[in-house]
Amino acid sequence: MKKSLLHIHIITGLTLVMIMGSCTKDFEKINTPPTSVVSVDPGLLFARILRDGTFQESGELPNTKMGSWVQHWAGGPVVPVSRYYEGPEDLIWAQHYTLLRNIIRIKEELAGQESDPAGRSKWAIAELYEVYLYQRLTDLFGDIPFSEVTTSDAAINRTPKFDKQEEIYPLLIQRVDAALAKLTTGDQSYGTFDFFYNGSIDKWKKFGNSLKLKLGLRIRYANPSLAQQTVQAAMTASFGLLGGNADNAAVPTYNNAQAENYNPILRQFVTGSTDLRYLANTLVDKLKSYNDPRLPLLAQPVTINGNQVYQGIGVALTDNQLSQLIRANYSTASRNTYFSQTFAPIPSYALTYSDICFYKAEAALLGWGANNADAYNFFYEGVKAAFALAPYNLNTIPAEYVNSVLSFDGLSDAQKMEKIATQKWIHLFGRNMEAFAEWRRTGYPVLTPGPNPGSTNGQIPRRGIYSSDEAQLNNAHYKEAVGRMQNGDSFLSRVWWDKKP
Repeated sequence: MKKSLLHIHIITGLTLVMIMGSCTKDFEKINTPPTSVVSVDPGLLFARILRDGTFQESGELPNTKMGSWVQHWAGGPVVPVSRYYEGPEDLIWAQHYTLLRNIIRIKEELAGQESDPAGRSKWAIAELYEVYLYQRLTDLFGDIPFSEVTTSDAAINRTPKFDKQEEIYPLLIQRVDAALAKLTTGDQSYGTFDFFYNGSIDKWKKFGNSLKLKLGLRIRYANPSLAQQTVQAAMTASFGLLGGNADNAAVPTYNNAQAENYNPILRQFVTGSTDLRYLANTLVDKLKSYNDPRLPLLAQPVTINGNQVYQGIGVALTDNQLSQLIRANYSTASRNTYFSQTFAPIPSYALTYSDICFYKAEAALLGWGANNADAYNFFYEGVKAAFALAPYNLNTIPAEYVNSVLSFDGLSDAQKMEKIATQKWIHLFGRNMEAFAEWRRTGYPVLTPGPNPGSTNGQIPRRGIYSSDEAQLNNAHYKEAVGRMQNGDSFLSRVWWDKKP
């Protein structure tokens, strides 16, 4: 019998969690059938949640859905939503609520320890990652089940209401503040089960405060007063913000293990469709126009008339255009980096120092916690950190690039913001949901829709379609949420914060 995905999520397959080289001692825990689980080590569960939650933003389907909408990847006919044909996002919905249900299970295991050094900071870390996931989910869909989601196996709610996004965001900010107040250096943590920070509570403080900065700027155009208050508090808080690439929240990957532990982009190459490996012309052309040194490390050259060139495929092409396409003439992701099993494994990123630098640069332009004059230095540091990340590993930015591409000389604040957002767009390659959210929020870079009309009359989608399970099994609340949308449960309805003039 079909069941709603919000409501009855037991821990799916506590199979191997990629526990950093040594899991033999936990063999019995890992292989206990889910139906007989009485108690679960929160660390084992947290490791699985971090890995799956990070990996699920990348890989073949996210790349060719949201990644195509933001014109990083070309998509193709086997993924109709890449060509603007509407369809429900059943898998993404299911994945997120499974992760959220498992975080609730961690909290159940830690019940009674919320004020104890043995569980206090573990609970707070789980809470921060729960906020991270809820933000990603509401950013994609808009109104979502939030306040009435099942919190215990003993009290299952199969028909939760859909909370309004404008009500969810203030609560997420409050939850970050409460979690940060609980984090205490010296408490027990998750240790090596913590793929992001190896148990460092101080780094989770930076993560939480950086998440608060991200939440604040996301609502910049929808609730300017709360946005300013939140951003200024994060910019000046004693917790600090991510301060370098060593503070990046990332999951390690492995090229010599099972495919589920590959970087999701590599897994796309090894196990996915050969038709879905191609980059979008917008990304390739932007990097070419900048003479960006990341281009040969991101894209695979092709030989045309005896010359090696880089060229991407147009997005959302018509049937006629697709029928004439010779894919051998177009660039995939690089077979020396992203699509290589011999290149050093590339971490899968969830939140990076570059992200935070770009947010700080935007905040400085607004005078929120920094001065306008600080914006360029934050921006430059963000680009520098982005260049240094794997697979690029570039320790310097060419002087010509600095002078011609990055310079703020003579620019208005709006033009500076366009530069900041465009560099962030490049940096977010492979992090599709975040790239899609930031493109909608900032409006940059300016993207031209593909020629196929799809279900949108040729417009780039603004949100994902709700899971078909909710339409069938939680119909009354689903209809209530859909009724609040300007264009119903469609690609063209906008989430609450998507209000840039």
